[in-house]
Amino acid sequence: MNTWQSLLDDLNHTFRTGLTRPVSWRKEQLKQLLQFLNDHEQDLLDALKKDLGKHPSEARLTELQFLRSDIKHTLASIASWVRPQRVKTPMLAWPAKSELVPEPLGTVLILGAWNYPVQLLLAPLIAAIAAGNCAVIKPSEHAKHVAQVMGKNLPNYLDASAIRVVNGEVDVSSELTQLPFDHIFYTGGEQAARAILAAAAPNLTPVTLELGGKSPAVVLADSDIKVSARRIVWGKFLNAGQTCIAPDYVLVEEAVKAELIEQLTSAINEFYGDDPQTSDDYGRIIHQAHYQRLVDSLKDQHILHGGDFSKRERYIAPTLVDNVEASHSLMKEEIFGPILPIVSIDSANEAIEYISARPKPLALYVFSKNKRTLKQFTQRVAAGNVCYNDTLMFMLNDEMPFGGVGRSGMGRYHGRFGFDTFSHLKPVMTRRFMLDVALRYPPYSRLKDKVLSWFS
Repeated sequence: MNTWQSLLDDLNHTFRTGLTRPVSWRKEQLKQLLQFLNDHEQDLLDALKKDLGKHPSEARLTELQFLRSDIKHTLASIASWVRPQRVKTPMLAWPAKSELVPEPLGTVLILGAWNYPVQLLLAPLIAAIAAGNCAVIKPSEHAKHVAQVMGKNLPNYLDASAIRVVNGEVDVSSELTQLPFDHIFYTGGEQAARAILAAAAPNLTPVTLELGGKSPAVVLADSDIKVSARRIVWGKFLNAGQTCIAPDYVLVEEAVKAELIEQLTSAINEFYGDDPQTSDDYGRIIHQAHYQRLVDSLKDQHILHGGDFSKRERYIAPTLVDNVEASHSLMKEEIFGPILPIVSIDSANEAIEYISARPKPLALYVFSKNKRTLKQFTQRVAAGNVCYNDTLMFMLNDEMPFGGVGRSGMGRYHGRFGFDTFSHLKPVMTRRFMLDVALRYPPYSRLKDKVLSWFS
């Protein structure tokens, strides 16, 4: 613990020197981060293949290119983000100027996740740097090959007096979260999130939690079933289902259920072939414990498609299941794997009531051509993010925040919203002297009395 406290003390000292305040320093660090991604692209692709079986094209799209776009957007926007925002001043305070000044929080802790171990570690760092903070970042211990690349190479690109990479097991994370950081940003599961909140509470450290939950996909009879199926399959089985915003289950109107199952099966075969185990485009489960949990959840289930698995490869086929009991773990806990339960409903209203009776999901997906129906979901269903007639695609928009609500998380980031998360918007009022003196003398004093009487 003393080692980590010393690390925090060093970074706090750096922050107090003002090193991270100039926009020029922030831009230079972001450019260096971009250079790291370019110089070590192959190292990162190899590590992602070893950890998660990710195909290079998938890794580039969901990890590296996502970050490059984020950095470029931040570099283009940071000058406007740091600018003080003028706000109105009430008459009673005249003559004065009022503004909101973004200032960095200080030294922040960022705990990465294993399912997208590059993106989910560095995207919060981009926001923290843009806001002018010092930072400690800890890669997930489960994606060990990515963590090694980060620990060995990233310090060569960033200012070590302000940004540090720390590797280690879960005990390191536990010790770090007990320290008085100015903010903790965590991406991962609900159980660890509870421990982080408890550790942060004695220091009153603010926390951003990017979690998950059971994100539903609703397929209504008036949708394009073939297109809906293809988009659900893509969003669900990307990264072997290990995506926090992947559709966790499907609610489908009974009238089109058989057609949807047929189209889901067809899309799986088209995307991954007759034997997904031999497909370069299909990933693997992160570790044996997670693999075994998923395999155990399939026992005694009505499998419509898939269901094959291999312990040696940590492989589980894209799997569709039907008639899952509401009390089963597949319908109560986040699956976070390539298993997709399909549940029959009679109407959009039943789907709304079904989802609303459960914890608020991180994402909601609804497939329908009826604008009035979609509006009903917007108004009546609480969710962290909503996407109609597709899955995952809202992540590509830098102008939209990403974050959960309720048990699916707290706080948000991406683009300007990440800058705001790692900033304090400080209200500053500056008054002038001259009229304050003048108000002591008639007729100004009578005007002042009149104004004051309005507020009495």
